[in-house]
Amino acid sequence: MKIALDVDGVLADVIVSWLNYSNSIRSPISKNQITDWEFWKKFKIDPFDFYSELSSCWKNWKSIPVTEKNLSLTIKNLSNFAQVDIVTAREISTNSFVKNWLNYHNISYDNYVSVIHGPMKSDLDYDVFIDDSPLNAIKFLENNKKVILYSQPWNHHILNNEIFRISKLSEAIEKIKSY
Repeated sequence: MKIALDVDGVLADVIVSWLNYSNSIRSPISKNQITDWEFWKKFKIDPFDFYSELSSCWKNWKSIPVTEKNLSLTIKNLSNFAQVDIVTAREISTNSFVKNWLNYHNISYDNYVSVIHGPMKSDLDYDVFIDDSPLNAIKFLENNKKVILYSQPWNHHILNNEIFRISKLSEAIEKIKSY
């Protein structure tokens, strides 16, 4: 079995780093206020600025927190019965920072795959996708892929019986074993 494991929002809580920066130059926003994937529209933030700032956060990769404790152990447990690849959509210039972050947090993986846009992930040959993007989740379903959605405020509106929702990565293990 092959698992595609996302980074931003699933392993790395990069939105926390972005909020720290954004709140220093704009009206403060809390993570719980980010209730939509394209939340910048609601807060009148230029999408180019948001993505540029998010990429810049990766330059200071050591300051990006993990989404939960014991990620390294959980991913090791996943690796005991499946190939676990990091599959991420990002600006190419951030890949080395992300790999440093993964290594720093002892997160093991079989392959590192980077695509330009999130929905492109659904064209890849994986049995299960673990992601936080509501747009990606829908695209995975359209392509008849198994989806495990890592719960974040920006994906709570996604209600679909074909999507298995988790609040901790360890919850994915039993579900994946049942596939």
